[in-house]
Amino acid sequence: MTVLVVATGNPGKVKELQVYLDGLGWELRPKPDALEVEETGATFMENACLKASQIAQAVGEWAIADDSGLEVQALQGSPGVYSARYGSSDHDRIQRLLDELGSTSNRAAQFVCAIAVARPDGTIALQTEGYCLGEILTVPQGIGGFGYDPIFYVPEHRLTFAEMPPELKRQVSHRGKALELLFPQLRALEQK
Repeated sequence: MTVLVVATGNPGKVKELQVYLDGLGWELRPKPDALEVEETGATFMENACLKASQIAQAVGEWAIADDSGLEVQALQGSPGVYSARYGSSDHDRIQRLLDELGSTSNRAAQFVCAIAVARPDGTIALQTEGYCLGEILTVPQGIGGFGYDPIFYVPEHRLTFAEMPPELKRQVSHRGKALELLFPQLRALEQK
C-alpha cells in the first residue's frame, strides 16, 4: 500500500478524504505538525500545488493537498483564496461577507476546490478542480458544516450546505466533485 501524505494537520480532513478514497490502495497519513507551507499562490490550484509539492519533498512520500474557498460574483470573486483569512472566526467571515454584499440582488457564488497530488520528488502528478454553484443567503440557515456553509444555498436541493445531510454534501460539494474526478486518476496511478 502506497503512503499518501495529506498536506493538512486537520485529522478531520484526513478522515473525510479517506471516505472518498476508500477502496484504493493508498494509506492516508496527515503531514507532520512541524511542516507548514505558506499559501502564496494567486489561485486555488497554485496553492494546492505548492502544498502538495513542498510536503512531498519534505517527507519523501506521495502527497495530496487541496485549496478551496468561496467566490462571490458581486464581489468580483472575493473572498477567493483569502476565504479562510476573511475574518478571525467563521462568524466574523460570514458577517463580513454579508456586510459587503449588503442588499445587492446578485447573490450568485461558487465554492471551488483544487486538488493536487505530488510525487515524492515534489513534481505534480495529478490536478483536479471541482465547483458547486449556489447563492449567498441574507441570513444563516442550518447548524451543520463549517465556514460559509450556513449562508451557501444550493437552489437545486433547496438547502444550504449547513442543512444538508453529510452524504448529500459529499455528492454535490466542490470537494466531492474534485475528488470524483481524482478517483480514476489515482486508480490509474496505482496500477502503474
